[in-house]
Amino acid sequence: MAGSASVLEDDSILSRLDRNFYKLEKLLALVSGLTVFGLMLLAVFSVSSRNFFNDPLPGYVDWIQQAMPLIAFMGISFTQRDGGHIRMDMLVGRLSGRPLFIAEWITTFAILVLMVLLVWGSYAHFQRSFDMSMPLWSRDSTMDIGLPIWPAKLLAPVAFSVLCVRLVLQLASYTKAIITGETEPVAVPLPVDVATQAAQEAEQVSGHD
Repeated sequence: MAGSASVLEDDSILSRLDRNFYKLEKLLALVSGLTVFGLMLLAVFSVSSRNFFNDPLPGYVDWIQQAMPLIAFMGISFTQRDGGHIRMDMLVGRLSGRPLFIAEWITTFAILVLMVLLVWGSYAHFQRSFDMSMPLWSRDSTMDIGLPIWPAKLLAPVAFSVLCVRLVLQLASYTKAIITGETEPVAVPLPVDVATQAAQEAEQVSGHD
C-alpha cells in the first residue's frame, strides 16, 4: 500500500547520495505539480474566453499533450524513494529482516530491468521525432498549432533514467542489508506499523495548526 513507509538517514556515503539525489527528485516533483496547476489555470482561461468572448484558447489540447509527460513521469522517482507507489503487501508485509530485503531486492531489480528497457524504447521513440534538419527540429507536430512533439517525447527517457538511478541506490542498500544482516538500512522505504503511521499523520496535521 502507499504512504506507509519511512526512509532512514545516517552519515554514510550511501545516505548522502540518497539525500542529494532526493533534492533532484523533489525538484522534478515540484515541476510536475506546478504543471498541473498551470494546466488548471489554462483551463480556466480557455473556458472563460469561450464563454465571455466566444474565443477559446488556440491549441489548448496541444498544450495539454505537451504537458502530460511532465505530469505523468516527473514524480515517479520521488514517489519510489518515499515508498508511495501502490503495492500489494499481503506477502511481503509478513516478512522481516533478511527475507524481506531479499524479496525487496528481487522486485526492485525487476523494476530496474523494466525501466532500462523503457529508457531504451522511449529514447528511440524520441529519436524518430527529433531531426535537426527539420523546422523546429521536429519530424512531427501537434494537430492544432503545430507545436514540436520531440520535447515531450524526451521527457519520458529523462524521467525513467532518474528512476533508474534511484533503483540502483535502493539495490545497493538492500544488498548491503542482505550481506551485513542489518535490520534498518538507509535510503530505502521501510514499512511502518499502523500505529506508527497514525502517529506520523497526527504529527503532520498538528504541525499545520
